[in-house]
Amino acid sequence: MKKIAFIPIDDRPICYTLIQQITAIDKDIDLYMPKREYLGNLTKSSNIEEILSWLNNLDKIDYLILSLDTIAYGGLINSRRSNDTYDEIISRIKKLEKIIENKKCKTYAFSSIMRISNNNINEEEKEYWNIWGKKIFEYSYHTHKARANKTETCIENRIPKDILDDYLNTRNRNFLVNQYYLEIINKFDYLIFSKDDTGKFGLNVEEAEILNKKIKEKKLNAKVKTGADEIPLSLLSRAIMGNSNLTINPIFIKNESINLISKYEDISIKECVMEQIEITGAKTDDQNYDIKFFINNFEAEQGDHVLGDLINKNNIIIEKCNTPYFIADVNNANGADDNLIDALFKNSIDDNFYGYAGYNTSANTIGCALCIAITRYLAKRFDENAFKKLLFTRFMDDWAYQAHIRKTEFNKFELYENKINRFLKTKYTNLKYNRPWNRSFEIEITIE
Repeated sequence: MKKIAFIPIDDRPICYTLIQQITAIDKDIDLYMPKREYLGNLTKSSNIEEILSWLNNLDKIDYLILSLDTIAYGGLINSRRSNDTYDEIISRIKKLEKIIENKKCKTYAFSSIMRISNNNINEEEKEYWNIWGKKIFEYSYHTHKARANKTETCIENRIPKDILDDYLNTRNRNFLVNQYYLEIINKFDYLIFSKDDTGKFGLNVEEAEILNKKIKEKKLNAKVKTGADEIPLSLLSRAIMGNSNLTINPIFIKNESINLISKYEDISIKECVMEQIEITGAKTDDQNYDIKFFINNFEAEQGDHVLGDLINKNNIIIEKCNTPYFIADVNNANGADDNLIDALFKNSIDDNFYGYAGYNTSANTIGCALCIAITRYLAKRFDENAFKKLLFTRFMDDWAYQAHIRKTEFNKFELYENKINRFLKTKYTNLKYNRPWNRSFEIEITIE
């Protein structure tokens, strides 16, 4: 048995229940997670002491996959809102260090570089973001650009001093915490710094550059990575891989467009795919491979279901493969490509179909698809029912909900349930749906 302990970023389905669904594919994996009620959400912080106590009391484990934000600040959202001092945060991390030392397991950790969203929405930020969010983004962008080009900028005069000072103090505190992790790098077998909602310039981009420079100069076992929610999935893939040798053949539907950049990201779709495969520990080869990885990439510009600027493709042909294959659907951000689903659903599932994902950003989708397929391929005691429940949930979430129901009436699920059941050769009924964070962005799907 492979024993994996997992501390998520927060309690969202994509961060909590998805982990349970993926590891359930293989009955040879024992997954340990803190109670969901201990984790933070949109309005509350994680119960850090309870989580540390839970971890400390665990019996012997092989791997620990760890959100440092959860221990440092109480979660991803709270990392931007918390007013705790640097010393208070480091005192928690030192408790964590002692526990890690005692566990003597492989530890894969990740920490966020504080994002800067370009809007006046304070749902996940401090209260003042609803007035000053865009101005702070502009300040961040032009400040970094000026430093990079060695010119001057005075844009800070547009933002009240107390608000700008508070923002910069929070940002600097988090940056100092991330630099501390590099000082204790020997506590981790692998460390990733994540940057999401990023662009060419910004204080977050500048911090990423500084961290990356230190990592390269000191040849540290760490990495700066574009993305967020998929990073724990990539580290889970790495734990599941262990010492296994697995080779993946990435195949882009639009090969001429592999150097284009997705929405909400700062690297090409090809770089995104290759980087994530590298993190999992798998190799790439287009001749001798174990699994084919189809990427339904965009031709000129990525669409976005949330923004309503969809990119629809014609004449997508999905041919059954004589080797295992899986699909990352990134033609549109925030939901599936209808034409791809139509082509896929013309036939029922075959034994070589090893996974699908198509939610939120390209990085999210790619990391999720990889984790599903790697777990399925390496499963020592494969659970077909768990695998089909997972696939049903992904199609229901990424296609039915994100691409369609999210924009219309919340209760129109039955039509999509029937189509997915036909494709998967399943008979799941009486499903439950709810919005755990009381917003449309995420949905929780429960199959009884």
